[in-house]
Amino acid sequence: MASTPMDIDDISSLASTPALNITRTLPTANLPTTAQVSDVIFQFRPTKLFSREEAKGTKQQPHILSIDFDDPGDLCMTSESDETIQIYNVKEGRHEKTLLSKKYGVKLAKFTHASSSILYASTKQNDAIRYLSTHDNSFIRYFEGHEGTVTNIALHPGSDNFISTSVDGTALLWDTQTKNWTGKLFLNGPTLAAWDPSGNVFAVASPSSGSILLYDRRNYAKAPFSIFDVLKARGPADPAAAFSGWTKLEFSNDGKHILLGSRSGGHFLLDAFDGGLKSYLKKPNGGTRRQAPGESEVGGIESCTGECCFAPDGRFVISGGKSDLLVWDTLIFPDDNKVLEPTHVLEEKREAAVVAYNPRYNMIATADQDLMFWLPDPHM
Repeated sequence: MASTPMDIDDISSLASTPALNITRTLPTANLPTTAQVSDVIFQFRPTKLFSREEAKGTKQQPHILSIDFDDPGDLCMTSESDETIQIYNVKEGRHEKTLLSKKYGVKLAKFTHASSSILYASTKQNDAIRYLSTHDNSFIRYFEGHEGTVTNIALHPGSDNFISTSVDGTALLWDTQTKNWTGKLFLNGPTLAAWDPSGNVFAVASPSSGSILLYDRRNYAKAPFSIFDVLKARGPADPAAAFSGWTKLEFSNDGKHILLGSRSGGHFLLDAFDGGLKSYLKKPNGGTRRQAPGESEVGGIESCTGECCFAPDGRFVISGGKSDLLVWDTLIFPDDNKVLEPTHVLEEKREAAVVAYNPRYNMIATADQDLMFWLPDPHM
């Protein structure tokens, strides 16, 4: 199939910036490649700041809507409210290129398992998902099927199949090799989806019904094999948090837990087998000003990928907020009310509305309007 040129192609870069020394042996931290997350998680400090204000020549900075890393961990990508995709070289600590999508808009940009191709959702004209080759800046395919705003794109862990959810009440399953969806679920307001690490199970979150539905990939046309009642499992959270404000759905890499991010006063750590609440991860200063996917953007900018995530070891949860970066150790028992206070607070004055942990390196990226790279400080 012939590639379709982008409406506008641009590979301009920001002003040159000093290199950030990141290698597989992490010499700056004097730690081997196999350093456990637990050895460095409390040593993270803001290390490299990327600001686009100077490059744009205006004080109107865009908001960053999503952050994603490629599988090797060498590239970091953001989608931004000015309809651009920004790609950064992690090891060299520099801006790599800018891609424009002015005609269709852009959000939810995600790498496929090939670092040179990405998926992203449209924000205007239609609700198609676009499959782009960054090598020659051309579209490979359009995925048309949703009739409302796309709220989430979840890539299968072992293949380039993916799930998308939308405010149109559907969750669609796709194979990147064909333009037509391969499966369709009609649900009550699905807004988030996630694959378990084996790729055999996927979950769809429906805040309007206060539930998380689990499906067997091979039998998804049947009823979900399990339904988790978030209202029942909410613990000390306000009842309203069980039906609104969900920002993130993610399985831990060991498959034992599900993280349900919330823009309220805390996140929910659920047992992936029975849906019970393991801990309510309390945010002392509350959430960010971003809205959750699918919610009205009045009063805030939509946060497409959420302010929280698991570390690759599945033990720690990292979350942004109005300031600072919060860390919870899930091995620590919560109090009698199932509340778990942050185990550590990594100081930072800037709001961190979007958070992602590099899958290959001990490195964290956070963003609101500026992108920040975090590395362990060996002197801590």
